[in-house]
Amino acid sequence: MAGEELSKAERDSGFMPGPRAALASGDGPLSGLTFAAKDLYDVAGVPTTYGNPDWARTHPVPQATAGAVLTLAEAGARFLGKTKTVELAFGLTGENAWYGTPLNPRAPDRFPGGSSCGSASAVASGEVDIALGSDTGGSVRIPASYCGIFGIRPSWGAVSLVGARALAPSYDTAGWFAGRASVLRLAGEALLPEGGEGPLGPLLLVKEAWINADPAIADALRLAVEPLEALLGPGIPVCPVPETLPGLYEAYRRAQAEEAWATLGDWIAATTPAFGPGVGERFAMSRDLPPGLGAAGRAFRQGFRRRILGLLGGGAVMAYPTSAVLPPLLTSSLAEQQQVREATIGVTAIAGLAGLPEVSVPAGTVRGIPAGLSLVAAPGRDRALLALAEALAGRLGLPA
Repeated sequence: MAGEELSKAERDSGFMPGPRAALASGDGPLSGLTFAAKDLYDVAGVPTTYGNPDWARTHPVPQATAGAVLTLAEAGARFLGKTKTVELAFGLTGENAWYGTPLNPRAPDRFPGGSSCGSASAVASGEVDIALGSDTGGSVRIPASYCGIFGIRPSWGAVSLVGARALAPSYDTAGWFAGRASVLRLAGEALLPEGGEGPLGPLLLVKEAWINADPAIADALRLAVEPLEALLGPGIPVCPVPETLPGLYEAYRRAQAEEAWATLGDWIAATTPAFGPGVGERFAMSRDLPPGLGAAGRAFRQGFRRRILGLLGGGAVMAYPTSAVLPPLLTSSLAEQQQVREATIGVTAIAGLAGLPEVSVPAGTVRGIPAGLSLVAAPGRDRALLALAEALAGRLGLPA
């Protein structure tokens, strides 16, 4: 269905246009709550479009439902349908030329963030309590920040992606959004493996990320640091990225691009799909990446992960602005969007390269526009991180 054939309501909605998919729900801890799932998760009998009509056209309708979707339904949450994604999950703004760019309810003239744009929009608008997304380079964390809701990228591999479409498998994670911190945690209790609870601390303030952020965002989020220090102790400034954030972006970009083309390149070459603005260009860059650059990115990742795990091994928590900038305007040029992408991924790559859990808390606003504060811990400490986010939400007067 082309974008021009849709009504305004369909273009603005976080949900995919057309009839809503349905699933049977169990009776469990999520009873009374509703949820949706990004349209890269399979639901039996419903096409998985992966945000692109040519993908839907060239792939069979799935006969089984993705494990993460089943888990939430079996825990009692009522499934309300599939949500939009950026094409093949390769983008951070939330734009989709075919099914419509979802509205950012907190900043209607700005992008909702992507690629889990529809899930974030549906939660921020109050249409669902929980929405599944996925996060490779920031696609849960950034829309959570842009739309003023809670979002988690769990530890890499903590939540099954069986039955979900891949972009860069060694970076891809499941993820989810909620309007309340307690609901984010409840969903985690259903989705996450057991263990990982317990005290966290000390608090580490990543100087590179604070300096990288727009000064207005940094100032707004510093107001949340004192309540966080009341929970974890005085913040300790650290500089874990001597290579600089632009250097981190380059290392991440190279390794992730290599994986993206290895995962999807054969289909793109065979199908020559039509893409919306920017998507085809990113895949072309991935295709044309010199092999040596990909290898250098992979080698850098190994050393960076060891460094960060050493920093967090005792239970420390890093804190910094989720997004360096406010959500870009819908009228932003592709060049302006690329500038936002580079500034953003330089920070989101910290957790992405090291496989860390990261929760974005809607801790600040700038001129009424949301800004998220990220809490990041060692792999496997997801449950403790969710509990910390809930405690911080209570101290900030946020929906807990």
